[in-house]
Amino acid sequence: MMIFSQQSFAQKLSELKPQIENILKKYKAKVGVAIHNQDYNDSLIFHGDHHFPFQSTYKFHLGIAVLDQVDKGKLKLNQVVEISKAKVTTELYSPIKDKYPNGTSLPLSEILYYTIAESDNVGCDILFELLGGTEVVDKYFKDLGYKNFDIKLTEEVQQANWDRQFENWTTVGASNQVLHDYYVNKDNRLSPESYKFLWDTMRATKTGQDRIVNLLPKGTIVAHKTGTSGRNRKTGEIAATHDIGVVTLPNSKVFYISVLVSESLEGDANSAKIIAEVAKAAWDFYTSK
Repeated sequence: MMIFSQQSFAQKLSELKPQIENILKKYKAKVGVAIHNQDYNDSLIFHGDHHFPFQSTYKFHLGIAVLDQVDKGKLKLNQVVEISKAKVTTELYSPIKDKYPNGTSLPLSEILYYTIAESDNVGCDILFELLGGTEVVDKYFKDLGYKNFDIKLTEEVQQANWDRQFENWTTVGASNQVLHDYYVNKDNRLSPESYKFLWDTMRATKTGQDRIVNLLPKGTIVAHKTGTSGRNRKTGEIAATHDIGVVTLPNSKVFYISVLVSESLEGDANSAKIIAEVAKAAWDFYTSK
């Protein structure tokens, strides 16, 4: 379990509000922002009640639920999982599919890595199936008291119909709460081995390099998970350009940040730029005082 100093950041995030407002007003998008300090006793939230489509950020939650089953002895990270050719015969984004077009067998740990760090959709749905369905992940968190989210559909189902992606939803505050609780390993929910695996994998995330990490100093440690939708052919809107994560500051303290961009008419590059600018503003806020 990671132990932190109890000293809070002296400055209050409310001071950052005008700057974030100036960033958001430049763009045609619905943007949810949640920033919390290390001690989780100071926050800045925009559009906190809005239901944003989860998209692939829920793979972080899925990974936690899988690791919980590992810790309970029901699964093993080194167990081999069969991936049939039928499972990789799909239009879904999947590095597993690209590398193994005829199917393969992989250890559970590798499928978890692909799913979280590379946002693999085939791996994601294999893990949901292994657990017994999306409802198992949803129930795991709700039994612990988490609210303001729903995990209902696999990647295959939510990506087959534009409207269905909105059945998987979260708020920015709910995303930050899970980030915080599992980063500090609240109530020792994960074993030391599973904790290390989860956060090493989050720090290895390869997707979304144009988002939280983009404008931060080179070498900044960011453990994060992205989510991305396509574009609505009728309206031109992008439903989801997301990134949620834990950013380590030069003084080794951290802050938690979720930026969920929806209903965006800005295109892919500018939608990601919103996230990068908000993250940079938070970074500058904490490092300039």
